[in-house]
Amino acid sequence: MPSAEPDSTSSRHAPDTSAPVASTPATSTPATSTPVTSTPATNARVTSAPAHPESDSDDDDDAAAAIEALTAEVLTIGEITITGRLTDASNVTLLGEASADGLTVPCIYKPVRGERPLWDFPDGTLADRERAAFLVSRAAGWDCVPLTVLRPGPFGPGMVQRWIEDANPDDAVDLVRIKEIPDGWLPVLRAVDEDGSPVALVHADSPALATLAGFDLVVNNADRKGSHVLPLPDGRVLGVDHGLCFHSDDKLRTILWGWAGRPLPATVVDGVTRLLAGLDGDLGEELTALLTGNEITVLRERLESLADDPTFPRPPNHRTPIPWPPL
Repeated sequence: MPSAEPDSTSSRHAPDTSAPVASTPATSTPATSTPVTSTPATNARVTSAPAHPESDSDDDDDAAAAIEALTAEVLTIGEITITGRLTDASNVTLLGEASADGLTVPCIYKPVRGERPLWDFPDGTLADRERAAFLVSRAAGWDCVPLTVLRPGPFGPGMVQRWIEDANPDDAVDLVRIKEIPDGWLPVLRAVDEDGSPVALVHADSPALATLAGFDLVVNNADRKGSHVLPLPDGRVLGVDHGLCFHSDDKLRTILWGWAGRPLPATVVDGVTRLLAGLDGDLGEELTALLTGNEITVLRERLESLADDPTFPRPPNHRTPIPWPPL
């Protein structure tokens, strides 16, 4: 059994907009910062620019960068209004909106005070680990984690992450009858359902999902459930719920074992090279404020090991390799 069941902030889990979260007001005072430069006449939701992997257009890149910067500013300084709660999450996980100067970004807010104590992770560190996972994803060039910031909120400091609305985890990971495994999908484990019929946990064999699996190796993700995998209509695959990452012990638990023993994709190998360089620069400085010195040392060792042997590992046989529940 895994040591914890962390939050689930994916589209698989519909928020309960009627569940009470606390008796205090469900809004936050905006953080002090430079105001957002754009001031629309009416309130508008910030939407992400679609990815076009086949296009090298500088205009597309500039537009995406501008939207990303604007979204980051709204998430960082905007007033947070709570709109619901994900009641099946182990830790307090609130759905809300960050608003500033007429712009609104849907978000997930996880206050540090709502983190459940764990025996194998230090108390009050899950939000920092979520931020660290985002920084690693960005520095590697993988961009497989939604924009994540640390900031004050209605219930104290915590992690605020952009809410992903248009993802369906079943498009990447599923539990199906043996005879119904989709062509090209990779089986991870076999079991029987409540009727005694054989079923299999399977996942897609896509480059974007393989990159996410490589990211999990780097951050030592102890909880890659199926509901934490968010495939988007444009082909990208994002991952969420990274509070149980960066432990100094080997904690990798994932449902993405389908590539075990295969070479890492070139995108993952390139990202590993970038991260090794980044640890000696800005990335290393940012992570120092979020992780322990030992955790950063072991992160470097994992990266060096992957650079020397760029291969997906096989599941360990001395501990549980799959999180519970897997989906």
